[in-house]
Amino acid sequence: MIDPKKIPHHVAIIMDGNGRWAARRGLPRIAGHRAGAKSVEESLKAAEELGIRVLTLYAFSTENWKRPKAEVSALFDLLVEYLEREAPKLNEKKIRFTAIGRIGELPDKVREKIEEVARLTRNNRAFRLNLALNYGGRAEIADAARAIANDVSSGRIGAKDIDDQLFARYLYDAELPDPDLMIRTSGEMRISNFLLWQLAYSEIYVTRKLWPDFRKDDLKKAVLEYQNRERRFGG
Repeated sequence: MIDPKKIPHHVAIIMDGNGRWAARRGLPRIAGHRAGAKSVEESLKAAEELGIRVLTLYAFSTENWKRPKAEVSALFDLLVEYLEREAPKLNEKKIRFTAIGRIGELPDKVREKIEEVARLTRNNRAFRLNLALNYGGRAEIADAARAIANDVSSGRIGAKDIDDQLFARYLYDAELPDPDLMIRTSGEMRISNFLLWQLAYSEIYVTRKLWPDFRKDDLKKAVLEYQNRERRFGG
């Protein structure tokens, strides 16, 4: 039974397996991505019910640009469609929407929709839905290092001031707490350049289920597994 006193504050998910789900059914890859949108809704509901406060979903990586242009375009259309449909619901439920990554490099229609929904929901505090878009962990660390170097050269900070706490303030969103639990679907045993800095002491849970088959009970199962572990943070 899930202990309501030991709910992870922040859960991050690598939503993997959409393409394989579609291929097994003889469908185009975009059909897998569209089916995966249902799993997003289910996971959001489960997170709210459990009392999780932040859900970060790995939606599009810096490496995903290597996919066929038609698939990338369809993915962005699906994202815009999702945000248009869900924005009023997010606001009604007091859910704050945010995104991390190199957002400025996204197509204008996608970036504008992200900014619109973020503005609409910016004062909501009940829950936070965070999408990693055009995101890469190495890119985030490189961007942070570049910003720190600029501030050192301009005299705003000194090199001696740099420590892990200062570095974290230069990440894409300094307000985000590190994930307590990271979930990966599809059975792959890697973190795929996701939140490399933030996952230092996160518990990792891997399920063989493909993302379009991931449902509320699967998230609850992951949380139960999390509660059965002892977190020592290197101690």
